[in-house]
Amino acid sequence: MRPGFIQGCREILDDSLKVILTLFRIMIPAMLIVKLLTELGAAEHLGQLFAPIMGWMGLPPEAGLIWATTLLTNIYTGVVIFFSTPGTNDWTLAQVTVLGTLLLSAHNLPVELSVARKAGCRLLPQLLLRIGGGILLGILLHHSYRLSDSLQASDPVPWTLEPTGTGWLDWGLGQLQTLAWTALVIVLLLTALRLLRLLGIERLLEWLLRPLLKLIGIAPSALSITLIGMTLGLAYGGGLLIREAERGDIEPADIFCAISLLGLCHSLIEDTLLVLLIGADLSGIFWARLAFALTTIALLSRLLRRLRHHHWLVRPVRRPASH
Repeated sequence: MRPGFIQGCREILDDSLKVILTLFRIMIPAMLIVKLLTELGAAEHLGQLFAPIMGWMGLPPEAGLIWATTLLTNIYTGVVIFFSTPGTNDWTLAQVTVLGTLLLSAHNLPVELSVARKAGCRLLPQLLLRIGGGILLGILLHHSYRLSDSLQASDPVPWTLEPTGTGWLDWGLGQLQTLAWTALVIVLLLTALRLLRLLGIERLLEWLLRPLLKLIGIAPSALSITLIGMTLGLAYGGGLLIREAERGDIEPADIFCAISLLGLCHSLIEDTLLVLLIGADLSGIFWARLAFALTTIALLSRLLRRLRHHHWLVRPVRRPASH
């Protein structure tokens, strides 16, 4: 093998290890805290808090518990609870789509907000953006479907999902599997990024998407990583953004816009397919979600340019000491 190839592999593995360790230091404590909160009934209390808000989006109070559980855990758990909630077969397609959009807009917040914070974003603005953005999009979808008289019929889903075990052992095995897959995907992503740079495809993508980037305010240096996060997930894109922020390759304001975009619109492939299982319509969970995220970030990026100081939104990331 050529020395350059071996050196390249070593650099990829070194970078992968740094990203994996950074993410695991965030994810593992957050997973434990979420499990404890779930055992203590935090989801039920959140569900009661969200129940009145569900009416703004044309949803029954039971939707509050489904979303609250998803906020603390993940979309899969929300889907399982949806199927186990009495009466959901009588929901209209519009109601199912609005709920699906809520699940996609804000979920697994303890882990994802920790990733955003590590990248340099303040927690409160990101929390308000995720929850407030989901509610605003849900309200807009509800009224658009109502006024256009679309998706008003009910269409019962002919299958159900088998819930997994809820004990600590089942939970621990599931989290280990999640961490293992996360590590593998990060190695593959960094390898793919290296190949994109070598083949010049990354520059081609930047050139093709430059008009859109200029419109919504995402820096070209964050393009490929943002695309990864949008298609695969915030943890992957956010982990790579943390690495770039620590290197000083991306400005804090650009980090904020990229992380905010990923918060509102990430994992477009896997999460969208998962929410389709409950019968949601693509008009809301994909197209409306994507358009809402791009419009919101375009407005935010222009607001940031008008502000002299935006330390209340984002802080400089501490760079690791060089040896």
